[in-house]
Amino acid sequence: MVKHPSSEDTDAFTDMELVKKFKRLRLFEPSLFVLGVFLVSICLVGCFCYLNYKSWVIGFRFRSQSDRITWLNVDKTAEEKHDDFIGIKGDGCDVFDGDWVWDEHYPLYHSKDCRYLDMGFRCLENGRPDQFYTKWRWQPKGCNLPRFNATMMLEKLRNKRVAFVGDSIGRNQWESLLCMLSSEIPDENSIYEVNGSPITKHKGFLVFLFKDYNCTVEYYRAPFLVLQSRPPVGSNQKVRTTLKLDQMDWSSMKWRYADLLILNTGHWWNYEKTIRGMLPSEE
Repeated sequence: MVKHPSSEDTDAFTDMELVKKFKRLRLFEPSLFVLGVFLVSICLVGCFCYLNYKSWVIGFRFRSQSDRITWLNVDKTAEEKHDDFIGIKGDGCDVFDGDWVWDEHYPLYHSKDCRYLDMGFRCLENGRPDQFYTKWRWQPKGCNLPRFNATMMLEKLRNKRVAFVGDSIGRNQWESLLCMLSSEIPDENSIYEVNGSPITKHKGFLVFLFKDYNCTVEYYRAPFLVLQSRPPVGSNQKVRTTLKLDQMDWSSMKWRYADLLILNTGHWWNYEKTIRGMLPSEE
């Protein structure tokens, strides 16, 4: 008489087969490997952030296309072997030929301590986790630039006007100079915008007065420096504006007689911001 397996025997047999197949898969070995790789990656990323990038790159030289980024650690005598720019032998120094070097004494100010920065330029307050980018200093190859001295610069600018004209890059430089100069002024109320305007990117121009020195540090937004005007009558409807290369921007009447003028416009002279959507520039 043939004995047919009961439903319990069948279930038990099925369970045993599943266990055997599961063992053959050896899932735990690759899982441990993946887990190990994951943990090592987390440790590496954590160390990279904790050390603020420096431990990974000290002693190395970063080469860009122009080979202009070096570490101060590579050549500790970089400053000693050059003449001072303001010295007797510094007259012939080309300050534009040099390298970016690491300097532990930088930055010259912290954004959290400066009230003249637009919110859009506050990298740390906007979530950037490191300060690596604030530690670089420009070192000319043929001479040493003097350390920035806010009091000395303000004395040089007494009764004078400094004007930045251009796009947002120039604006960034303008705000940075305000922060650097104001760092040595104990009375912050002695520095103010002459028209009472707050710092905002929506303003076409801003003029800050350092009352104790009777000097102004000014910014004028003029991305192209030349005049932007309306499209000529009968032009294509897609044309939004034209550039008149023989006329300066409307704001030039305000800054043309500044004692020190810093112009910045290169970023705007590209296809996207000129030819596209514009007629050919007027002569």
